[in-house]
Amino acid sequence: MESTDRMSALRAVLFDFDGTIANTIPHILASFRHATAEVLGEALPDAVLMHNVGIPLAQQMLELSDGNQAVADRLLASYRTFNHATHDDMATLYPGSREVLSALQAHRMPMGVVTSKGTPMANRGIDLFDLRGFFDVVVTADDVPLHKPDPYPVVHAAGLLGIPVEVTAYVGDSPHDMESARRAGAVAIAASWGVSNRERLLAAGAEYVLADIRELPTLIFG
Repeated sequence: MESTDRMSALRAVLFDFDGTIANTIPHILASFRHATAEVLGEALPDAVLMHNVGIPLAQQMLELSDGNQAVADRLLASYRTFNHATHDDMATLYPGSREVLSALQAHRMPMGVVTSKGTPMANRGIDLFDLRGFFDVVVTADDVPLHKPDPYPVVHAAGLLGIPVEVTAYVGDSPHDMESARRAGAVAIAASWGVSNRERLLAAGAEYVLADIRELPTLIFG
């Protein structure tokens, strides 16, 4: 099916949360900087710290610690202590996020969140901005045995909605999001205002790359 035909047949939209709906990228980076300085005693390049944002945090920490589980556990604990204490002060919504969700809801488009965050912090972000009423499903890292870039979380979320994944779009800001969507058979829509640039998102399989979340309703509805 051609991309234009798939868009006209779309029956649901799934979103990543961090870096897509909520601007938590500066907060995530600050949390990484804090943890690596405290545990490793060094400042790693920001590009290294942010390279794998989009997969579960425990896995990211294992890679930053060269596979040393004890060090990874300490990094994770340090990150979470700082992140949880500062989340509500540092997280913001991207301009237009609420308006876009309202527009999709007005068109009776089912929506959901698929995130690599654990359930408590995913819920905290959604509730901080009073977005719960927009989403029919929320799938976190705690809900699935396999994680992005595996297709399973996207397929699982579509299944919870009762809608074929082939007529579902997934909007996300990381290459892991795009690979997960592509492998699931969903329409892969890239949010280039988050953690990754246009080129990296296209290389991961994005079918569409948006520069602003406010472009989404026009893309979907014309």
